Amino acid sequence: MIKSELINKLAEANPHLFHRDVERIVGTIFEEITAAMSRGDRVELRGFGAFSVKSRPSRVGRNPRTGEAVDVEEKHVPYFKAGKDLREQLNDKYGA
Repeated sequence: MIKSELINKLAEANPHLFHRDVERIVGTIFEEITAAMSRGDRVELRGFGAFSVKSRPSRVGRNPRTGEAVDVEEKHVPYFKAGKDLREQLNDKYGA
């Protein structure tokens, strides 16, 4: 599902809201999650999962074409851990 599909589903489920308001709500939620993560905070949505930032230290990598050693800088990457309810629903659906 992409962002526009999410907005359309929410607008259909809430006919009392204007489409532009639903769009603004979804945008605000995503902006707040992004802002919290950029501050280094963890964002937890109960029953769905938690977003956090993981730090990958600098290291020496290899250029795959030449095999030459290359310095790779430290990186901060987003990380998502699915919540228990989400995992259980997926496992029930796919029979795992």
